[in-house]
Amino acid sequence: MSSPADQIKSVPLTPALYDYIVAQAEPPTPVQERLIARTRALGGPSQMQIPHEQGVLLTLLARLTGARRIVEVGTFTGYSTLALAAGLAPGGTVLTCDISTEWTTIAQDAWEEAGLRDRIDLRIAPALDTLRALPAEPYIDVVFLDADKTGYRAYWDELVPRVRPGGLLLADNVLYGGAAADADAEGNGLAIREFNTHVRADKRVESLLLPIADGLTIAHKR
Repeated sequence: MSSPADQIKSVPLTPALYDYIVAQAEPPTPVQERLIARTRALGGPSQMQIPHEQGVLLTLLARLTGARRIVEVGTFTGYSTLALAAGLAPGGTVLTCDISTEWTTIAQDAWEEAGLRDRIDLRIAPALDTLRALPAEPYIDVVFLDADKTGYRAYWDELVPRVRPGGLLLADNVLYGGAAADADAEGNGLAIREFNTHVRADKRVESLLLPIADGLTIAHKR
């Protein structure tokens, strides 16, 4: 019997092919372009910003679910928050968690410029404290995890019971540069590998890991 590796149909992602894929997405708005430029000016930390095509996907998923209540763990400079807020149903809110006032100041400038600031509830505090204080009933439509990798499993376990049936949980960086596939992974790579195993075994959801950017898990609450 052949293994899945014998049936690979994926196409190697060359720079030219990646440019083509990005060109098929909605282009960045002027506000997004300015936020990308301002984030790149930070240097090394700018790598934490999601790529534009992933932002387009977040907006699309928020719209497809008719999301009114979104919880994001990890704000950084607010690009993913901006994308999620753009896909909200009327009257909806994105609650986003971070501990940096420096980076989220950049985020708030962009949200204000985009006219979306009133849809975003920024909480500056340890994310677990914020999540544990949320209502216990299942009311969240979409979750997006993009924060410290060693905290993913704890965030997941707080959030899954609070997501409504039919809601989505999204987790970024679940390939972690390929380290998640390494049986000898250490540090953040090991944390992500263990998180992926936890998600795959979680009977409350059905999930799929997609090779978008650094890996994106999409889980549907049963």
